[in-house]
Amino acid sequence: MSDLNSLVAGTRATLERVATGFSPAVFASSLAAEDMVLTDLILKAGLPIGIFSLDTGRLHPETLAVIDAVKAHYGYDIALYRPNQQAVDEYVATNGQNAFYDSIDMRRSCCGIRKVEPLGRALAGKRAWVTGQRRAQSTTRAELAVEEDDAAHGMTKFNPLADWSEQDVWDYIRANGVPYNALHDQGFPSIGCAPCTRAVQPGEDVRAGRWWWENPDQKECGLHMVDGKLIRIKSVAA
Repeated sequence: MSDLNSLVAGTRATLERVATGFSPAVFASSLAAEDMVLTDLILKAGLPIGIFSLDTGRLHPETLAVIDAVKAHYGYDIALYRPNQQAVDEYVATNGQNAFYDSIDMRRSCCGIRKVEPLGRALAGKRAWVTGQRRAQSTTRAELAVEEDDAAHGMTKFNPLADWSEQDVWDYIRANGVPYNALHDQGFPSIGCAPCTRAVQPGEDVRAGRWWWENPDQKECGLHMVDGKLIRIKSVAA
């Protein structure tokens, strides 16, 4: 059983190290439960780590509502990065609105336009970025390190919740009254774009509802991949 207090202390220490040693740094929030834990820790401590999210244009209304909830609860405006509309229009005109169901290449192409390119703009000029990834989320994240060398973006990447379990996340949220996405109460442990996310059944993997038509070892949108490989080339000792 995890010691939540120790996990929180370790995560706070990581975030403080990011803020003091890797400025300017930003936190990429998907507005999911894990990201709300980090949002709470960053904003309560007043750390100079900017928070942004990628508005893909196909998010659930419940996900977008989290942006307003953060504003109401913390008085903080999450920065939003949106895809290039011309690229979206060209993809739809050439392939169809939902071509991502047709093949992995089509899905990754859609993610590239709606997520990866906007992420590049959000990270431009930064020294480090923070994510809410956890090892227990999927097979593709089993070897996740707290600190990584992200050569693809030319910076350091931090995953402060790498050691946390899903139970740890929810224990923190409930203990601290952290706002969260209403879809989590409807069987959505992992939430992405609306057409690519479904609720999961009891006993299923927490990311089983993401791109459910694909094999588990292919379920990454590209934010953490380059040339089809996970951007997990070199771990840096903390």
